[in-house]
Amino acid sequence: MKNEIKTAIILIAGRGTRFLPLTKVLPKELFPLVDKPILQYIVEEAINSGIKKIIFVASPEKEKYPSSRQTLAYFRKQKIRESLKKKKDSKELEKLNNLLKKATFQKVTQEKPLGDGHAILMAEKLVKEEPCAVLFCDDVVESKTPCLSQLIKVFKKYKKPVVALKKLPKEKLSSYGVVKVKKEKEKVYKIEDIKEKPLVKEAPSNLAIVGKYIITPEVFKFLKKSSSVKGEIRFSGALGEMIRDKKEIFGCEIEGKWLECGNKIAYIKSIIYLSLKRPEFKKELRLFIKKQLR
Repeated sequence: MKNEIKTAIILIAGRGTRFLPLTKVLPKELFPLVDKPILQYIVEEAINSGIKKIIFVASPEKEKYPSSRQTLAYFRKQKIRESLKKKKDSKELEKLNNLLKKATFQKVTQEKPLGDGHAILMAEKLVKEEPCAVLFCDDVVESKTPCLSQLIKVFKKYKKPVVALKKLPKEKLSSYGVVKVKKEKEKVYKIEDIKEKPLVKEAPSNLAIVGKYIITPEVFKFLKKSSSVKGEIRFSGALGEMIRDKKEIFGCEIEGKWLECGNKIAYIKSIIYLSLKRPEFKKELRLFIKKQLR
């Protein structure tokens, strides 16, 4: 098995029901975080971690809307018009173009909403029996070292699947997948069990799963034979079955700020956080917020 991670599967097949009615016409992955789509942050993380091939897994439902078909088009190199070349605005487009030169982009379709595990299976043929990354579009991590690079470092040592983890307050754990672990070294754990959305008193640790993973070809085999839950193949369920079959899976407690975009309030908080980090917005936005809180 190869040691290098050059392919990333990015899941964008979700229906975005928590963001209705806007998601009737605009896919959630193209929602802006300040002035870039959520998906661009995920793609930047992947490419800056050495990824050369990105596979989007989308749903046919999204293809009904013209705006939804723009997801792949957005990640194609765009010619900068002469009228823009003299403006500051063209610099951001040029940065994006330079980034996009470093990777290729493909899209596969998950015909039916049969779970995140099923969505990952749709990309198997394009991965070609190699380890790869799996990235969910709800989770952006602001960090000096790209989050995926942190996972790749752990994978290179252990050559086993790696799950991104982050410590959370106990009262928040019931909204996440939470792991039981055995510590290997600083920030690295062997995962012994996964509990989906446990009651606070039943949470096996304070380490929640962030939507970023390194998987090996063996994971696809477990996904294929994984038991469905309410008609869906769950990714976490397949990982749990691997653990019960004595397969090793590791967790990496990531460094950085976890910015969630999976629900409205988390998304709004992420926008505010990133806006306050921007020098051109920071001063005026702080004054505006203070005024509103009086």
